[in-house]
Formats: sequence, structure tokens, C-alpha cells
Amino acid sequence: MEIKKGDIVGRISYNKDILFYVDRIIKSKNSKKTYCILKGVNYRIEADSEITDLVKIEKEQIYTEKRGIESKMKKRIKEKSKSILKKRNITTNNERKTNAFILHLDGDRKYAQKSERYYNKLGIRVVVKNIPENRQPQVVGNLVKKYNPDILVITGHDRDDKKWNRL
Repeated sequence: MEIKKGDIVGRISYNKDILFYVDRIIKSKNSKKTYCILKGVNYRIEADSEITDLVKIEKEQIYTEKRGIESKMKKRIKEKSKSILKKRNITTNNERKTNAFILHLDGDRKYAQKSERYYNKLGIRVVVKNIPENRQPQVVGNLVKKYNPDILVITGHDRDDKKWNRL
């Protein structure tokens, strides 16, 4: 089977531990090899791989993994939220609704949308903003002043950036 952009794949050398979608395909002129830039389907991860190390994943396996990951994430978010709320002495109305308010900044639009869906499923009040990582240090202060969140979540800052030291 030919692998093309958008396919859901697993890396053979990693026992298909993480599902990826093919974001880009790059043909090397020097080595005559083909590489793929991969982005995680269920996890926020980016990787590269030789196309020969990839295998397409069957739809049923994709759905099974997605359901399992969503169940784990829902449980993890719920547990973390309760822990944070308890530490901050914030009350909950019931199991699904909370008075806590979260501001979530994410550099990746897809994961920002996915995060917002999880928060909504849990009944957590949230504002999710898709802001590129390089702009986050400049805008986070004003957003915190504007929204006054109980919890601030910032994702997509996978580097040590001196701009963050000013905050």
C-alpha cells in the first residue's frame, strides 16, 4: 500500500505505539530516500520517519485507540481538575460542573480545538485561545488580566525561550 499525505500510520520500529497522520512527504535527493513528517493523532507530538518504516493503520484500530485515549484523557483531566480545585479551595456544583475557570493557550489549532472539546465534556468553563508559540509571551499577561482565570494552561512551548523569563 502506498502511503500518502493524510494517511494514519504507525512506525514499525516503535511497534506502532503512537498513531500519526502523515503531514508532509519529503524525497531526499542525496540519499534517494523518502521521509515523512508525522503529527500525532491522539498525542501532541511531531516526528519524522523513513516511509519504509511506516504502515497504514486499519480504521477499526484507529477508532479503538481513539476511544481508549479519550477515556484516559477524560479521567486524567477530571482527576487533575479536582486536585487543583481542592488545593485552591474552589467548590464544585456536581460531578460534571465546576465553578473553576480555565484559560488555555495552545500553539496548535487542532489541539486547541481538541482540548476545548475535552473541557466541555467535563463541564469545565474554559476559554481556549490558539496563539502561536512565539506570540504567547507577549499576549499571556493581557489575557490573564482580561479573563482572570483560576487555572492557566499554556501548551506548545517546547523550547527554552528567554521571552518567557520576562513574565
